[in-house]
Amino acid sequence: MRVVIVTESFPPDVNGVAHCALQTARHLVDRGHAPVVVAPAPAPGSKPDASAPCPVVHVPSLPLPGYPQVRVALPSRRLAATLIEHRADVVHLASPFVLGVRGMAAAARLGIPAVGVYQTDLAGYARTYMGAGEAAAWRRIRSVHGACDLTLAPSSAALHDLGTHGVPRVELWPRGVDTERFRPDRRDEVLRRELAPNGELIVGYVGRLAPEKQVELLSAACGLEGVRVVIVGDGPSRPGLEQALPGALFLGRRTGDDLARVFASFDVFAHTGPFETFCQTVQEAMASGLPVVAPAAGGPLDLVTHGRTGLLVPPRDAGAVRDAVRSLAADADLRAAFGAAGRATVEGRTWAAVGDQLIGHYAKVLAGRRTAVAA
Repeated sequence: MRVVIVTESFPPDVNGVAHCALQTARHLVDRGHAPVVVAPAPAPGSKPDASAPCPVVHVPSLPLPGYPQVRVALPSRRLAATLIEHRADVVHLASPFVLGVRGMAAAARLGIPAVGVYQTDLAGYARTYMGAGEAAAWRRIRSVHGACDLTLAPSSAALHDLGTHGVPRVELWPRGVDTERFRPDRRDEVLRRELAPNGELIVGYVGRLAPEKQVELLSAACGLEGVRVVIVGDGPSRPGLEQALPGALFLGRRTGDDLARVFASFDVFAHTGPFETFCQTVQEAMASGLPVVAPAAGGPLDLVTHGRTGLLVPPRDAGAVRDAVRSLAADADLRAAFGAAGRATVEGRTWAAVGDQLIGHYAKVLAGRRTAVAA
Protein backbone atom coordinates (compact mmCIF):
# COMPACT_ATOMS: atom_id res chain seq x y z
CA MET A 1 0.00 0.00 0.00
CA ARG A 2 1.01 3.59 -0.62
CA VAL A 3 0.18 5.58 2.51
CA VAL A 4 0.42 9.28 3.24
CA ILE A 5 0.63 9.95 6.99
CA VAL A 6 -0.61 13.47 7.71
CA THR A 7 0.40 14.29 11.27
CA GLU A 8 0.15 17.37 13.46
CA SER A 9 3.54 16.52 14.98
CA PHE A 10 6.61 14.49 14.08
CA PRO A 11 10.17 14.13 15.42
CA PRO A 12 12.17 16.06 16.48
CA ASP A 13 9.00 16.88 18.45
CA VAL A 14 8.63 14.72 21.55
CA ASN A 15 5.00 13.79 22.27
CA GLY A 16 2.57 10.95 21.81
CA VAL A 17 1.35 12.01 18.36
CA ALA A 18 4.89 12.36 16.99
CA HIS A 19 5.99 9.04 18.48
CA CYS A 20 2.99 7.11 17.19
CA ALA A 21 3.35 8.59 13.69
CA LEU A 22 7.04 7.62 13.64
CA GLN A 23 6.32 4.06 14.79
CA THR A 24 3.56 3.74 12.20
CA ALA A 25 5.90 4.83 9.40
CA ARG A 26 8.59 2.42 10.59
CA HIS A 27 6.21 -0.52 10.67
CA LEU A 28 4.80 0.20 7.23
CA VAL A 29 8.33 0.22 5.80
CA ASP A 30 9.18 -2.99 7.67
CA ARG A 31 6.15 -4.69 6.12
CA GLY A 32 7.06 -3.59 2.59
CA HIS A 33 4.60 -0.72 2.24
CA ALA A 34 5.44 2.79 1.00
CA PRO A 35 4.65 5.61 3.43
CA VAL A 36 5.32 9.33 3.15
CA VAL A 37 4.89 11.70 6.10
CA VAL A 38 3.47 15.24 5.84
CA ALA A 39 4.08 17.31 8.99
CA PRO A 40 4.52 20.91 10.16
CA ALA A 41 8.06 22.17 9.72
CA PRO A 42 10.01 22.11 13.00
CA ALA A 43 11.19 25.28 14.69
CA PRO A 44 14.06 27.07 12.97
CA GLY A 45 17.37 25.85 14.31
CA SER A 46 15.99 22.49 15.46
CA LYS A 47 18.42 19.64 15.16
CA PRO A 48 17.54 17.45 12.18
CA ASP A 49 16.04 14.09 13.13
CA ALA A 50 17.61 11.11 11.43
CA SER A 51 15.05 8.59 12.68
CA ALA A 52 12.50 8.97 9.88
CA PRO A 53 12.31 5.72 7.87
CA CYS A 54 10.63 7.36 4.87
CA PRO A 55 10.41 10.72 3.09
CA VAL A 56 9.05 13.59 5.20
CA VAL A 57 7.38 16.59 3.55
CA HIS A 58 7.38 19.66 5.79
CA VAL A 59 4.78 22.38 5.36
CA PRO A 60 5.36 25.90 6.70
CA SER A 61 4.39 26.36 10.35
CA LEU A 62 4.24 28.87 13.19
CA PRO A 63 4.53 28.35 16.96
CA LEU A 64 1.25 28.13 18.85
CA PRO A 65 0.84 31.37 20.86
CA GLY A 66 1.61 30.70 24.51
CA TYR A 67 2.91 27.19 23.75
CA PRO A 68 5.84 27.58 21.35
CA GLN A 69 6.80 23.90 21.58
CA VAL A 70 3.72 23.17 19.45
CA ARG A 71 3.94 24.09 15.77
CA VAL A 72 0.77 24.83 13.78
CA ALA A 73 0.80 24.20 10.02
CA LEU A 74 0.05 27.04 7.65
CA PRO A 75 -1.93 26.56 4.40
CA SER A 76 0.26 25.01 1.73
CA ARG A 77 -0.10 23.31 -1.63
CA ARG A 78 2.49 20.75 -0.61
CA LEU A 79 -0.10 18.57 1.11
CA ALA A 80 -2.38 17.95 -1.88
CA ALA A 81 0.62 17.73 -4.18
CA THR A 82 2.09 14.98 -2.01
CA LEU A 83 -1.13 12.95 -2.12
CA ILE A 84 -1.11 13.18 -5.93
CA GLU A 85 2.60 12.58 -6.45
CA HIS A 86 2.71 9.63 -4.06
CA ARG A 87 -0.41 8.10 -5.68
CA ALA A 88 -1.77 7.41 -2.21
CA ASP A 89 -4.01 4.40 -1.64
CA VAL A 90 -4.99 5.63 1.83
CA VAL A 91 -4.46 8.77 3.91
CA HIS A 92 -3.65 8.29 7.60
CA LEU A 93 -4.66 11.35 9.67
CA ALA A 94 -2.74 11.40 12.96
CA SER A 95 -4.70 13.41 15.54
CA PRO A 96 -6.28 15.69 12.88
CA PHE A 97 -6.76 19.25 14.07
CA VAL A 98 -5.29 21.80 11.63
CA LEU A 99 -3.09 20.05 9.07
CA GLY A 100 -5.20 16.93 9.38
CA VAL A 101 -8.37 18.84 8.52
CA ARG A 102 -6.72 19.99 5.31
CA GLY A 103 -5.56 16.44 4.69
CA MET A 104 -9.12 15.18 5.08
CA ALA A 105 -10.39 17.80 2.63
CA ALA A 106 -7.68 16.97 0.08
CA ALA A 107 -8.33 13.24 0.38
CA ALA A 108 -12.05 13.80 -0.16
CA ARG A 109 -11.45 15.93 -3.28
CA LEU A 110 -9.15 13.27 -4.70
CA GLY A 111 -11.38 10.34 -3.76
CA ILE A 112 -8.76 8.76 -1.48
CA PRO A 113 -10.00 6.86 1.59
CA ALA A 114 -8.98 8.36 4.95
CA VAL A 115 -8.38 6.76 8.33
CA GLY A 116 -8.45 9.19 11.25
CA VAL A 117 -6.58 8.41 14.46
CA TYR A 118 -8.15 10.07 17.50
CA GLN A 119 -5.34 10.90 19.89
CA THR A 120 -5.96 14.23 21.60
CA ASP A 121 -8.75 15.13 24.02
CA LEU A 122 -9.49 18.52 22.46
CA ALA A 123 -12.56 18.96 24.66
CA GLY A 124 -10.48 18.47 27.80
CA TYR A 125 -7.88 20.91 26.52
CA ALA A 126 -10.60 23.49 25.80
CA ARG A 127 -11.83 23.15 29.37
CA THR A 128 -8.29 23.47 30.76
CA TYR A 129 -7.08 26.40 28.70
CA MET A 130 -10.29 28.36 28.12
CA GLY A 131 -12.65 27.21 30.85
CA ALA A 132 -15.23 26.52 28.16
CA GLY A 133 -15.49 25.51 24.54
CA GLU A 134 -16.07 21.78 24.99
CA ALA A 135 -19.17 21.81 22.78
CA ALA A 136 -17.29 23.59 20.00
CA ALA A 137 -14.39 21.15 20.32
CA TRP A 138 -16.73 18.19 19.94
CA ARG A 139 -18.38 19.78 16.92
CA ARG A 140 -14.97 20.01 15.27
CA ILE A 141 -14.07 16.45 16.23
CA ARG A 142 -17.41 15.18 14.90
CA SER A 143 -17.00 17.11 11.66
CA VAL A 144 -13.46 15.87 10.95
CA HIS A 145 -13.82 12.28 12.06
CA GLY A 146 -17.32 11.96 10.65
CA ALA A 147 -15.82 12.54 7.20
CA CYS A 148 -13.30 9.71 7.64
CA ASP A 149 -13.91 6.23 6.30
CA LEU A 150 -12.82 4.95 9.71
CA THR A 151 -11.79 6.49 13.03
CA LEU A 152 -9.46 4.60 15.34
CA ALA A 153 -9.75 5.19 19.09
CA PRO A 154 -6.82 4.28 21.36
CA SER A 155 -8.80 3.19 24.43
CA SER A 156 -12.23 2.05 25.53
CA ALA A 157 -12.79 5.43 27.21
CA ALA A 158 -12.03 7.26 23.95
CA LEU A 159 -14.21 4.81 22.03
CA HIS A 160 -17.09 5.57 24.39
CA ASP A 161 -16.57 9.33 24.19
CA LEU A 162 -16.55 9.34 20.40
CA GLY A 163 -19.68 7.20 20.23
CA THR A 164 -21.48 9.32 22.81
CA HIS A 165 -20.77 12.45 20.77
CA GLY A 166 -22.04 10.99 17.52
CA VAL A 167 -18.83 10.07 15.70
CA PRO A 168 -19.60 7.15 13.33
CA ARG A 169 -17.46 4.21 12.18
CA VAL A 170 -15.15 3.97 15.18
CA GLU A 171 -12.99 0.99 16.12
CA LEU A 172 -10.38 0.35 18.79
CA TRP A 173 -6.69 0.62 17.93
CA PRO A 174 -4.33 0.78 20.94
CA ARG A 175 -0.67 1.78 21.00
CA GLY A 176 2.40 -0.40 21.08
CA VAL A 177 5.37 -0.17 23.40
CA ASP A 178 9.05 -0.91 22.80
CA THR A 179 9.60 -3.71 25.29
CA GLU A 180 13.22 -4.11 24.20
CA ARG A 181 14.07 -0.51 25.04
CA PHE A 182 11.90 -0.19 28.15
CA ARG A 183 12.70 -3.05 30.50
CA PRO A 184 13.53 -3.58 34.18
CA ASP A 185 17.18 -4.57 33.69
CA ARG A 186 18.04 -1.01 32.62
CA ARG A 187 17.84 -0.01 36.29
CA ASP A 188 20.99 1.98 37.09
CA GLU A 189 22.18 2.13 40.69
CA VAL A 190 24.68 4.89 39.93
CA LEU A 191 21.90 7.04 38.51
CA ARG A 192 19.69 6.23 41.49
CA ARG A 193 22.37 7.52 43.88
CA GLU A 194 22.52 10.73 41.86
CA LEU A 195 18.74 11.17 41.96
CA ALA A 196 18.25 10.11 45.58
CA PRO A 197 21.59 10.41 47.43
CA ASN A 198 19.99 9.55 50.78
CA GLY A 199 18.38 6.37 49.48
CA GLU A 200 14.91 7.83 49.10
CA LEU A 201 12.13 6.04 47.25
CA ILE A 202 12.01 7.60 43.77
CA VAL A 203 8.60 8.58 42.41
CA GLY A 204 8.84 9.62 38.79
CA TYR A 205 6.70 11.51 36.31
CA VAL A 206 7.46 11.59 32.57
CA GLY A 207 5.62 13.83 30.14
CA ARG A 208 4.89 17.36 29.02
CA LEU A 209 4.85 20.04 31.67
CA ALA A 210 1.63 21.76 30.68
CA PRO A 211 -1.58 22.73 32.50
CA GLU A 212 -3.63 19.77 31.24
CA LYS A 213 -1.14 17.32 32.80
CA GLN A 214 -1.86 18.66 36.32
CA VAL A 215 1.61 17.70 37.56
CA GLU A 216 1.09 19.98 40.57
CA LEU A 217 -0.97 17.14 42.06
CA LEU A 218 2.37 15.59 43.07
CA SER A 219 2.89 18.41 45.58
CA ALA A 220 1.54 16.42 48.52
CA ALA A 221 3.75 13.44 47.62
CA CYS A 222 6.77 15.76 47.77
CA GLY A 223 6.10 16.14 51.49
CA LEU A 224 6.36 12.43 52.28
CA GLU A 225 9.36 11.44 54.34
CA GLY A 226 11.85 9.28 52.45
CA VAL A 227 10.32 10.08 49.02
CA ARG A 228 12.05 11.92 46.17
CA VAL A 229 9.88 13.13 43.30
CA VAL A 230 11.69 13.26 39.94
CA ILE A 231 10.15 15.07 36.95
CA VAL A 232 11.18 14.27 33.36
CA GLY A 233 9.98 16.52 30.56
CA ASP A 234 9.63 20.16 29.65
CA GLY A 235 6.94 22.65 28.74
CA PRO A 236 5.35 25.97 29.62
CA SER A 237 4.41 24.93 33.17
CA ARG A 238 7.95 24.13 34.29
CA PRO A 239 8.71 27.44 36.07
CA GLY A 240 5.49 27.24 38.07
CA LEU A 241 5.97 23.58 38.88
CA GLU A 242 9.47 24.20 40.20
CA GLN A 243 7.81 26.47 42.76
CA ALA A 244 4.83 24.17 43.42
CA LEU A 245 6.86 20.98 43.96
CA PRO A 246 9.38 21.71 46.72
CA GLY A 247 12.27 19.26 46.75
CA ALA A 248 11.39 17.73 43.38
CA LEU A 249 14.23 17.18 40.91
CA PHE A 250 13.63 18.34 37.34
CA LEU A 251 15.68 16.48 34.72
CA GLY A 252 14.33 18.17 31.59
CA ARG A 253 13.70 16.26 28.40
CA ARG A 254 15.12 12.75 28.06
CA THR A 255 14.77 10.43 25.07
CA GLY A 256 15.78 7.02 23.75
CA ASP A 257 17.90 4.69 25.86
CA ASP A 258 18.63 7.50 28.31
CA LEU A 259 14.90 7.81 29.02
CA ALA A 260 14.60 4.04 29.39
CA ARG A 261 17.42 4.06 31.97
CA VAL A 262 15.66 6.80 33.93
CA PHE A 263 12.31 4.96 33.82
CA ALA A 264 13.83 1.72 35.11
CA SER A 265 15.60 3.59 37.91
CA PHE A 266 12.32 4.84 39.42
CA ASP A 267 10.56 2.89 42.17
CA VAL A 268 7.04 4.16 41.40
CA PHE A 269 5.61 5.89 38.35
CA ALA A 270 2.94 8.54 38.93
CA HIS A 271 0.82 10.07 36.21
CA THR A 272 -1.57 12.89 37.05
CA GLY A 273 -3.31 14.12 33.87
CA PRO A 274 -7.03 13.25 33.58
CA PHE A 275 -7.35 13.92 29.83
CA GLU A 276 -5.30 11.08 28.35
CA THR A 277 -6.87 9.24 25.43
CA PHE A 278 -4.23 6.53 25.94
CA CYS A 279 -1.14 7.49 28.03
CA GLN A 280 1.95 5.99 26.45
CA THR A 281 4.19 6.79 29.41
CA VAL A 282 2.11 4.49 31.62
CA GLN A 283 2.82 1.64 29.18
CA GLU A 284 6.52 2.49 29.16
CA ALA A 285 6.55 2.49 32.96
CA MET A 286 4.86 -0.91 33.04
CA ALA A 287 7.35 -2.28 30.51
CA SER A 288 10.08 -0.96 32.83
CA GLY A 289 8.66 -3.05 35.69
CA LEU A 290 7.19 -0.18 37.72
CA PRO A 291 4.02 0.00 39.80
CA VAL A 292 1.83 2.83 38.50
CA VAL A 293 -0.29 5.46 40.21
CA ALA A 294 -2.72 7.08 37.74
CA PRO A 295 -6.12 8.77 37.66
CA ALA A 296 -9.15 6.56 37.14
CA ALA A 297 -10.02 8.33 33.90
CA GLY A 298 -9.34 7.99 30.18
CA GLY A 299 -6.62 5.76 28.79
CA PRO A 300 -5.16 4.55 32.12
CA LEU A 301 -8.41 2.68 32.80
CA ASP A 302 -7.41 0.20 30.06
CA LEU A 303 -3.78 0.00 31.11
CA VAL A 304 -3.71 -0.17 34.92
CA THR A 305 -5.52 -2.94 36.77
CA HIS A 306 -6.19 -1.51 40.21
CA GLY A 307 -4.64 -3.67 42.92
CA ARG A 308 -2.69 -5.77 40.42
CA THR A 309 -0.42 -3.53 38.34
CA GLY A 310 -0.90 -0.28 40.22
CA LEU A 311 -3.35 2.01 41.94
CA LEU A 312 -6.06 4.11 40.25
CA VAL A 313 -7.04 7.24 42.17
CA PRO A 314 -9.80 9.83 41.78
CA PRO A 315 -8.81 12.44 39.19
CA ARG A 316 -7.57 15.85 40.39
CA ASP A 317 -7.06 14.60 43.98
CA ALA A 318 -3.60 15.41 45.33
CA GLY A 319 -4.39 13.70 48.63
CA ALA A 320 -5.30 10.47 46.87
CA VAL A 321 -2.04 10.61 44.89
CA ARG A 322 -0.10 11.12 48.13
CA ASP A 323 -1.89 8.24 49.87
CA ALA A 324 -1.27 5.87 46.94
CA VAL A 325 2.42 6.77 46.90
CA ARG A 326 2.61 6.33 50.68
CA SER A 327 1.08 2.86 50.53
CA LEU A 328 3.51 1.74 47.83
CA ALA A 329 6.47 3.31 49.60
CA ALA A 330 5.66 1.26 52.69
CA ASP A 331 5.51 -2.12 50.92
CA ALA A 332 8.46 -3.24 48.78
CA ASP A 333 6.85 -6.62 48.10
CA LEU A 334 3.71 -4.94 46.75
CA ARG A 335 5.80 -2.70 44.51
CA ALA A 336 7.64 -5.71 43.14
CA ALA A 337 4.44 -7.66 42.54
CA PHE A 338 2.74 -4.76 40.76
CA GLY A 339 5.84 -4.12 38.66
CA ALA A 340 6.19 -7.76 37.59
CA ALA A 341 2.49 -7.98 36.72
CA GLY A 342 2.73 -4.75 34.72
CA ARG A 343 5.67 -6.03 32.69
CA ALA A 344 3.85 -9.29 31.96
CA THR A 345 0.75 -7.37 30.88
CA VAL A 346 2.49 -5.33 28.18
CA GLU A 347 4.99 -7.87 26.83
CA GLY A 348 2.72 -8.74 23.88
CA ARG A 349 1.83 -5.14 23.05
CA THR A 350 4.65 -4.55 20.61
CA TRP A 351 4.53 -1.93 17.87
CA ALA A 352 4.75 -4.77 15.37
CA ALA A 353 1.57 -6.34 16.76
CA VAL A 354 -0.47 -3.13 16.78
CA GLY A 355 1.07 -2.08 13.44
CA ASP A 356 -0.30 -5.24 11.84
CA GLN A 357 -3.71 -4.39 13.30
CA LEU A 358 -3.47 -0.98 11.64
CA ILE A 359 -2.66 -2.51 8.26
CA GLY A 360 -5.73 -4.69 8.72
CA HIS A 361 -7.85 -1.58 9.27
CA TYR A 362 -6.43 -0.02 6.09
CA ALA A 363 -7.25 -3.18 4.14
CA LYS A 364 -10.81 -3.20 5.48
CA VAL A 365 -11.33 0.44 4.43
CA LEU A 366 -9.93 -0.20 0.94
CA ALA A 367 -12.13 -3.29 0.54
CA GLY A 368 -15.16 -1.25 1.60
CA ARG A 369 -14.39 1.40 -1.01
CA ARG A 370 -14.00 -1.23 -3.74
CA THR A 371 -17.32 -2.81 -2.76
CA ALA A 372 -19.04 0.58 -2.85
CA VAL A 373 -17.63 1.35 -6.31
CA ALA A 374 -18.65 -2.06 -7.63
CA ALA A 375 -22.20 -1.55 -6.36
